[in-house]
Amino acid sequence: MNLRGKLAIAFAAVGGGAAVLVGVLGYHTASQRISAELDRSLLSTAAQVSAGAVQLLAPSPLTRRPGDDDHDEAQPMVAQSIAPDGTVRHVGGRPVALPVSAADRELSSGTRYADATVGPDDYRVLTVALGPGRGALQLGIDVDETRHVLGDLAERMTWVSLAVLAGAALAGWLLARQITLRLVRLTRLTEEVSAGSRPGLGVPDRGRDEVGRLTASFAGMLDRLARAREDQERLVQDAAHELRTPLTSLRTNASVLRRFGELSPDARNRLLADVDGETRELTHLVTELVELATGQYDDEPVAPVELSEPAERAAARVRRRSGRAIAVDADSTTVPGRPKALERAMTNLLENAVKFSSGPVELRVRDGQVEVLDRGPGIADEDAGRVFDRFYRADGARALPGSGLGLSIVREVAHSHGGEVFAGPRDGGGAVVGFTVALT
Repeated sequence: MNLRGKLAIAFAAVGGGAAVLVGVLGYHTASQRISAELDRSLLSTAAQVSAGAVQLLAPSPLTRRPGDDDHDEAQPMVAQSIAPDGTVRHVGGRPVALPVSAADRELSSGTRYADATVGPDDYRVLTVALGPGRGALQLGIDVDETRHVLGDLAERMTWVSLAVLAGAALAGWLLARQITLRLVRLTRLTEEVSAGSRPGLGVPDRGRDEVGRLTASFAGMLDRLARAREDQERLVQDAAHELRTPLTSLRTNASVLRRFGELSPDARNRLLADVDGETRELTHLVTELVELATGQYDDEPVAPVELSEPAERAAARVRRRSGRAIAVDADSTTVPGRPKALERAMTNLLENAVKFSSGPVELRVRDGQVEVLDRGPGIADEDAGRVFDRFYRADGARALPGSGLGLSIVREVAHSHGGEVFAGPRDGGGAVVGFTVALT
């Protein structure tokens, strides 16, 4: 059974249960009140009859209806007296004899109520003691009409309960349909996505309820999936384009290697150096592609990081690789972050600066802001907004080694730490390139 059916049944059960409970309580209350009213009426009439008002017992015929009993009359009462010796005498009302028990004959004071059946009729009987030596008065009233009223009330309440049950079921189905409508559309969307196709339906309207929150979360997930798919397609296309250049060079050098014996010693050395450089460049490119595609730094646990520590390690690594002087000016700012990812981002910034500048390079860390300053040719205004894009290389950098992925990795690291990247000219010439991280 689907959710809509379950909700409809639940609403019907609640509504029907409430209707039945109200009906039972209403019937019980009405029955008690009618019985109490009958008892009061019997007691009042008994007092008047014992005072001589026997005319109150005279029956008054009612207009007959189909199904009415022969004794359906206004004031369908009967009265009889019980003498001290136990003799019973009819006083008035219906010509029937009420059953007299030993308790009724022995009643010397107070009153006694009882139910009795005489022929086809049921009676409510009151026995009232008249005093010492006077016996008792017994008064009965036909309760068939009362029970008919109560039966009619029970029937009406049953129909009302059934109507409420049906109404509750219908309202539950309509409300469940309204509630599950967006869930049904979400289910279709998830089925399309899980099947590997692009969703053909729009995300349902978002509300403020739980379904609305689920819809908003699913919409966000779809957006992230779409961006991830676009990034994946763009990465594959760009990687294929960038890999073509070193592979073409290696293929050319492989062709030349077939005539290795015919080459001069200088030509051989240049060829081998070229092959070695292209191989290293290809290895570096593949490494950066793997890092960027897999997001391997995202799996590193977050821990408190004093930014001066990865800054010193990154500077030491680039000094060792390039033999260049790199100054580090870092404060003791501590942020929640991934140490290896932050060190990788700083290393990429320093390697980028060393590649474009022959002068001193400075790594500066202040209040969660990391920046690398050099005295190279600087960054053109048209390139400043694109240097962090994947595989983007400015015109002046195309002759230099590199894949165009280093700064894009910096951007990924910065975004994963709640920060941003920036690039611009440095006062006095050169460039300032860096990123920020969230302090908390």
